[in-house]
Amino acid sequence: MQQIEVDTPLPSELQAIADAVARDLVDAGAGRVGVAYSGGVDSTVLAALVSRAIGAQNTVLLLGVSPSLARRERRLAHRQADQLGLPLMEVATDELSNPSYARNPVDRCYHCKDELFTILGTRVVREFGLDAIAYGENADDRQRPDRPGSRAAAEHRVLHPLAAAGASKAQVRAIASALGLASALKPAAPCLASRIPHGQEVTADKLHAIDLAEDAVLDAGFSDCRVRHHGSIARIEVPIDEFALLSDATRRQELLQRVRAAGFDHATLDLAGIQSGTFTLSLLSRQPEAQ
Repeated sequence: MQQIEVDTPLPSELQAIADAVARDLVDAGAGRVGVAYSGGVDSTVLAALVSRAIGAQNTVLLLGVSPSLARRERRLAHRQADQLGLPLMEVATDELSNPSYARNPVDRCYHCKDELFTILGTRVVREFGLDAIAYGENADDRQRPDRPGSRAAAEHRVLHPLAAAGASKAQVRAIASALGLASALKPAAPCLASRIPHGQEVTADKLHAIDLAEDAVLDAGFSDCRVRHHGSIARIEVPIDEFALLSDATRRQELLQRVRAAGFDHATLDLAGIQSGTFTLSLLSRQPEAQ
């Protein structure tokens, strides 16, 4: 993958965001920054803007690795780091050993981010001589009720330059496109644990089964997917306009075989299509019963 030029001129609206990110780093006294990185569009754009502001030699990408990270996302993260021309360091996390995470409460993401930011803010900061850790929350994410990870970031004093700059998701994607980042059109890819209903335990075996099943769905030709784990049932979410792919009997049978091989007895297609935050938002939107 060809390396991009992070100093590529940006349209005035987007340049204003880049300038605000640079000011945020200066105000924080961050001469050397570790970016909590996933390879997704938000963390990739943040990495590019941090590198643009303080130089590639002062920017380090930090990828948290655990069973909740899909293997394909790990590979994509490395390829996107190559395009950025920035060093990528993998950091092992062990959120599964935390009962508050494993029992899968509505604020599971808080415990995951707390684990990540604890490790980054101690051992990793010392090891790489970092002044600060930053992560790619955007302004739209700050308004969502299903993002408890932002609370962990605040507790650990992790910088959020994109949100501080008021950058919307659309603007972040526009910057990615202007810079020629491969992640510009990349669909959102929440961690594999988000496929398990809240209140049902998160285990390495479940995460592995989801990972294998989602690989099968994507290999069948779908552009995006979620495989929701309901015990022996895999509830598959794909874009509605791609349902017709399953009219091919050979494709459908091969997909069914691979989903079963991943550890499920049954595979179903969700007629609502692909959904974001389906488990968390459904719980948060419930109104208390009248007394």
